[in-house]
Amino acid sequence: MAAEDSAAPTRIMVAVNESTIKGYPHASISSRKAFDWTLSKIVRTNTSGFKLLFLHVQVPDEDGFDDMDSIYASPDDFKTMKRRDKIRGLHLLEYFVNHCHEIGVACEAWIKIGDPKEVICHEANRVQPDFLVLGSRGLGPFQKVFVGTVSEFCVKHADCPVIAIKRDASETPQDPVDD
Repeated sequence: MAAEDSAAPTRIMVAVNESTIKGYPHASISSRKAFDWTLSKIVRTNTSGFKLLFLHVQVPDEDGFDDMDSIYASPDDFKTMKRRDKIRGLHLLEYFVNHCHEIGVACEAWIKIGDPKEVICHEANRVQPDFLVLGSRGLGPFQKVFVGTVSEFCVKHADCPVIAIKRDASETPQDPVDD
């Protein structure tokens, strides 16, 4: 390894998502936990030694609509929904990027659309971070059967080391599938 390579910052990809709790348009509990853990346990005070790579994967609803009845949709409704979804994703990434800039950590952020587990692994393989950090809801075996787990999939399929950060039991909403 060349001397100049050792000076390059460690690149940490952090997969983030929106909260699923109704009326709570912010970063999910697990995403915030993964981000906070990365800052406190990895970056610490060495802000120039790291570059955080934030990936948000937007999941299209099965019918393409959020809370709208598709029977009454017009072509303009599709444009409005696409703009709204993009804006929500940008606000989510803005939270993490602003915090990084406040503390002096270099970062990049981008949005992709698709199945989170597939897209996260694809992007990790494409971008080649030193490692991937993502939140985990800590679901039990029964819940995993029904909702699946992105973190377990990424641990098995990403081409880089993966660190899954479980949320604290005290942070678990009434419905543990919510985040």
